[in-house]
Amino acid sequence: MVTQSPTPRSGLYYFSEGWKLIREPGIRRFVVLPLLVNIVLMGGAFWWLFTQLGEWIPALLSYVPNWLQWLSYLLWPIAVLSIFLVFGYLFSTIANWIAAPFNGLLAEQLEARLTGATPPDTGVWGVMKDVPRIMKREWQKFIWYLPRALVLLLLYLIPGVGQTLAPVLWFLFSAWMLAIQYCDYPFDNHKVPFKEMRVALRERKFINMQFGSLVSLFTLIPVLNLVIMPVAVCGATAMWVDLYRSKHGSWR
Repeated sequence: MVTQSPTPRSGLYYFSEGWKLIREPGIRRFVVLPLLVNIVLMGGAFWWLFTQLGEWIPALLSYVPNWLQWLSYLLWPIAVLSIFLVFGYLFSTIANWIAAPFNGLLAEQLEARLTGATPPDTGVWGVMKDVPRIMKREWQKFIWYLPRALVLLLLYLIPGVGQTLAPVLWFLFSAWMLAIQYCDYPFDNHKVPFKEMRVALRERKFINMQFGSLVSLFTLIPVLNLVIMPVAVCGATAMWVDLYRSKHGSWR
């Protein structure tokens, strides 16, 4: 059982906890559905991406002006990284939309196991009745994310400087958004408003950026990215129990 931590642990700690918790007896069956969604969508998406790289990279590098062509050998790996970052976050977002009810169920059941509390509803049907509310929450996250993502994508159109700076900013942005995405499941289970959740995460931004950065990095690694969704949900739920539940929890 996880107890309230007197000293905040690192994002690395909670990320590593996620890998342990997905193997917990009684929790593994709730991992199956998010895992299947991620394997099918992310596996198929990255297979398709690899078939398209030969066309996309030259197209991206075509924005580099002639007087900077001598930098092409440096910009090529940046272009590859950029495509993987944007593509990985895009499809992880789609996967999370599809798997949101099951991720919420996983977070709910894991929290109950870690704390000894009884969740208000147990089982798939208890969560399915909340699907409209869950989808509304996913839409809130998307509306908050979209304009910020578009600004960063526009940076790629700035020759040289933009194409060098944009991948760094995109990685940091995706790290923060993935921290929001996965921490939101236990927060939403307790009906904590989206804005209040963001304020709470900002109070421990360094820990959440560590956690989100590791999730973002593993999203780019073939094979490991197929299991990262339930790992991230479990790690974020452990963080919720340690750092946020005592203040924001609505059931014990």
